[in-house]
Amino acid sequence: MKRRELLKLAAVTAALLTTTALLTSGNAYAQDKKWKIGFSQVTTIEPWRAQFNKDILAEAAKHPEVELIITDGEDKTEKQVADVENLIRQEVDALLVSPKESAGLTGVVQQAIDAKIPVFVLDRNVETKDYTQFVGGDNKLIGRAAGEYAVELLGGKGKAAGNVVEIWGGMGTQPAHDRHDGFHEFTDKEPGIKYLLDKQSGDWKQDQAYNIMATALRNNEKIDLVYGHNDPMAYGAYLAAKDVGREKDIKFIGIDGLPNEGVQLVANGELTATFTYVTPGAEGLRQAIKFLNGEKVEKTITLPTQKITKENAAQILKEHGL
Repeated sequence: MKRRELLKLAAVTAALLTTTALLTSGNAYAQDKKWKIGFSQVTTIEPWRAQFNKDILAEAAKHPEVELIITDGEDKTEKQVADVENLIRQEVDALLVSPKESAGLTGVVQQAIDAKIPVFVLDRNVETKDYTQFVGGDNKLIGRAAGEYAVELLGGKGKAAGNVVEIWGGMGTQPAHDRHDGFHEFTDKEPGIKYLLDKQSGDWKQDQAYNIMATALRNNEKIDLVYGHNDPMAYGAYLAAKDVGREKDIKFIGIDGLPNEGVQLVANGELTATFTYVTPGAEGLRQAIKFLNGEKVEKTITLPTQKITKENAAQILKEHGL
């Protein structure tokens, strides 16, 4: 079975496992629970999102006093808004939300805040600061790290040169803009670097990135580096290049760094590097419980990142038993 088929199968399997957990996590013994916590997830299909849910469910298992209700927005803003409205009607003690789109979820998040429900925003921010806490990675910092490494790969500071394809995540999400802005803080200083695309969004999806890259390959004889805003898109670009025999001439950088996805792709030599973007599921739930127990929480919790290249990928896989 080809690797792309294996990755799709793994994603579907993870989603099915997660969905099963969603159906059972908040129902049994609900009358014995102290806190009812709702979590609005944007989708369960993407591998990073599936890991996100696994992390929050694993943390919930450590807290018998918590009834955790997880909803799946099915990658649709309107569905996620309806999910949050339903959680508000259920009078959850705390709401965790990871928005598909920042602007699209702001209104309903404000509704929860107005209903005196403490709101913990995870991964992607909303356009209000009235929430209780934000937990997530620093996407601009990760973008800077990727940009700095891209400059190194293309010849070094002051000498970097090459044609770069950047494949955006969702244009309506702040992480995509932050990953773009951070990257360009380094690469824009290099006059030898040329950008071949103008804000092409792959919506975080491998197949869409494949199509974007296929078009870029047809239109450009020389591509030196691809920067995908996540690992599935970077891998989609790699597959497009491989299908026309040009993958060995191009460096591929992604973000997420899941052991069984991005790290494995780096170890295999399919991606040149990835940068870890830790899911905020476990930490978000811990912070919500802490707040409900009367403890103070910080306004922002920033999760760490790590650059993963061929040099350290094998060790990371070993640490995770892979």
